[in-house]
Amino acid sequence: MRKFFTFLILSSIVLCSCASSNHMRFHSYKKIAKLTLSQAPADFIPRKLIIVSAGDSLTEGVGDSTNKGGYLPYLKKMLENEKGIKEAEFYNFGVKGNRTTQLLKRLEQPELKSAISNADLVILTIGGNDIVKVLRDNIMDLKFSDFTRGKEEYIVHLTQIMETITKEKPNAAIVLVGLYNPFLKWFANMKELNQIVSEWNHAGQAVMANYPNGYFVHIEDLFKNDSENLLFKDNFHPNDKGYKLIAQRLNQTLEERALPDLDRNSFMVSKEEN
Repeated sequence: MRKFFTFLILSSIVLCSCASSNHMRFHSYKKIAKLTLSQAPADFIPRKLIIVSAGDSLTEGVGDSTNKGGYLPYLKKMLENEKGIKEAEFYNFGVKGNRTTQLLKRLEQPELKSAISNADLVILTIGGNDIVKVLRDNIMDLKFSDFTRGKEEYIVHLTQIMETITKEKPNAAIVLVGLYNPFLKWFANMKELNQIVSEWNHAGQAVMANYPNGYFVHIEDLFKNDSENLLFKDNFHPNDKGYKLIAQRLNQTLEERALPDLDRNSFMVSKEEN
């Protein structure tokens, strides 16, 4: 009986030793696999990209003859042609007429908050209606200082928007689409509007520069081209061609800056977790 127990103990030691050896070997394989994947190009495994678009009528797609969301379908096609992206899934939260204060309120809505918490990328079009409000509120006695004051309020609200989004999803890339000047058809004599739009764009760009995951896309120059009409029949919103050009500018910024940064940040988070 004593010999039998001795045999059992020795057998257990051998089995545990083998199990430990297999366990160590398995973890070695895992380390090698992680190292190999970390050195692979970002597009080695095509990913699904979740994108939340929020803001005003440019996100809603007013002026788009297809009623599919303005720049969104163009950008979706461009992104899905990238070899590192398997699918680009968009959630459109554009509401025509929205100003920065109204977007701030909507960011507290459960549906939008939930979408942002799951997003890789957030694209904003906001600020155009803030300029329109300055025009409407001061139309009888409009002064340049009115726009300066409005710009300072825009900076405050845009910063609050960025803080709200980054709090909800700290590692999401956030892209602000710049403003363009559609007012020349309506206020041909007011040449200062080009300068006003330019200054507001510089303000928006400065706000985005305060965030490592913030990006700014200029589109102002696109709509200064007199050789082709990029506006809808209301002479305010982009037409199909205008939206396609906006999508191209967005895709360029995403391709060159935002997506590489997003992949790099995702890898660093994954590395820290492991």
